[in-house]
Amino acid sequence: MGMDRLRVFWGARKHHLGALSAHPPLLGTGLYLTIRLGGIQLVRLGAALRLGLIKRHDDEGAEGDISQFEALTTAMAATVGTGNIVGVATAISIGGPGALFWMWMTALLGMASKYSEAFLGVRYRTTDAAGEKSGGPQYYLERGIPNGFGKFLALCFAIFAVCACFGIGNMTQGNSIASNLERSFAVPAWVTGGALAVLTLVVLVGGIKSIGKVTAGLVPAMILFYVLGALYILGANASMVPAAFGEIFSQAFTGTAATGGFLGSTIMIAVQYGVARGIFSNESGMGSAAIAAASAQTSHPVRQGLVSMTQTFIDTIIVVSCTGLVIITTGVWNEVDPASGQLISASIMTGQAFSHGLPGEWGHWIVTIGLVLFAYSTILGWAYYGERNIERLVGRGGVMPFRVLFSLVVFSAAPCSWVSCGTSLT
Repeated sequence: MGMDRLRVFWGARKHHLGALSAHPPLLGTGLYLTIRLGGIQLVRLGAALRLGLIKRHDDEGAEGDISQFEALTTAMAATVGTGNIVGVATAISIGGPGALFWMWMTALLGMASKYSEAFLGVRYRTTDAAGEKSGGPQYYLERGIPNGFGKFLALCFAIFAVCACFGIGNMTQGNSIASNLERSFAVPAWVTGGALAVLTLVVLVGGIKSIGKVTAGLVPAMILFYVLGALYILGANASMVPAAFGEIFSQAFTGTAATGGFLGSTIMIAVQYGVARGIFSNESGMGSAAIAAASAQTSHPVRQGLVSMTQTFIDTIIVVSCTGLVIITTGVWNEVDPASGQLISASIMTGQAFSHGLPGEWGHWIVTIGLVLFAYSTILGWAYYGERNIERLVGRGGVMPFRVLFSLVVFSAAPCSWVSCGTSLT
């Protein structure tokens, strides 16, 4: 195995070993909820997709700030991000094609978790001083657990969510946008940072109604743009698709991973990276999507629970699958860089796969533009999550200062190389 991939493996190893301690409870909870809810993600998926994507109308007389569809796209904005492009490549690079199977399994169980947290978000939501709906774990933990421990958990979630919104939801996203635009189109990082800060602040000042309108237009367009590019490549490589599925299913249980025998490739590695990247991608069980669900105009928590459940399906079963299948069918996951004689880095793997599959520079442009749109939508989604948790901690008066600070952090992080999350495509 090349030294580049070895560095990727050990660089990510510490993060995933720490994160894995949370994965068994999340997966176990997803399995428990699947059983208790009668496999709702399977028996009601069709109804959920129709409710969220086709009907797209509000309940008559329902309370809420934005439509169910806008609440869905706001949550999807926060989850459909760099993990759908670079995260998938990392999982396959280290865990082999079999890792994609375990991402699917994580999503399947995670849909029950997503339904449940969205249900609770609407069930225990409240109204803030400005008349806007506010909900999520920072409220339902306290209101659903009738003792001091529930309040303690709610406050802990609010604090951690605010910290996370500046990290994974702001700095790493802004930096990945700036670095890729600089490499691809020679746009100075400070120019990108300034533009991001202004655009972000303009949207955030309008509150959830503004965020909902932007995400309702941006998220479907960016997903369609990316998926159509992937489907073109899969169509051009149709003869390789059956073999790709064969590798995914066989290597999920044999453990013959891309990392090779040097690191003792086992099923554990495929499961580890598939589960870790799957949960990171769709955020099922984290409670974050419940914050957006709580703002929806809906007459019953079950309706928004079903709508929110489709988020995990679209994120992982559709977008992640497209990325993974393109990487596998083009053979890039096991490609050697002729210049170094080593396997190519996961950070450029998706870009390489799309470049191989599409004519000219189209592949590179689709991945670059896709990453920019995915990352910017994540900034908006996590800005709302942070805002609602700031409101929970200090009241409505802290919302506007938070919006300004959040936008300034986007600008300051864009040109900082130390923020880089390894999402360069070239």
